[in-house]
Amino acid sequence: MKNWLMVLLVAAIALTACKRSDTVADTGASPVVGASGASTTAEGAGAGIQGSELDSANARALQQLVIYFDFDQAEIKPEYTPVIEAHGRRLASSSNLQVRLEGHTDERGSREYNIGLGERRAQSVRRALMLQGANASQITTVSYGEERPAATGSDEEAWRLNRRVEIVYR
Repeated sequence: MKNWLMVLLVAAIALTACKRSDTVADTGASPVVGASGASTTAEGAGAGIQGSELDSANARALQQLVIYFDFDQAEIKPEYTPVIEAHGRRLASSSNLQVRLEGHTDERGSREYNIGLGERRAQSVRRALMLQGANASQITTVSYGEERPAATGSDEEAWRLNRRVEIVYR
């Protein structure tokens, strides 16, 4: 069942990208500061949206550099589809850009299991970015498992914040 959900999500992302054929004359690429602190532009993201709406949607999607996951899952939630689409199109339109996808888990589970789960999460985001046109050579993945928590604590809120993939532009 999990595999079918992933196939459906990937298909939905691919179909969404294929249907967007209208363009905007002036992309007005807006600056976005990546995780490294370097200013980059939001080129290529948000095709099919008009004018200032394009800038606003791109900026919001491209500023989001973290994808959160459900417990013990590597499937991307539908709410992150616009984020994946924007980053994927950005990578596709700028072949010199590169990202590192850092997979993380909460503290539950063995160290070995969590390293594997973090890698599956990073690979899931990688596949989705590539469906948007990003080249495999632009994307590297690493799993930190539970070793680099975003939040300390052993409660649901901390666990929720630690189940993630961070998109780091290099």
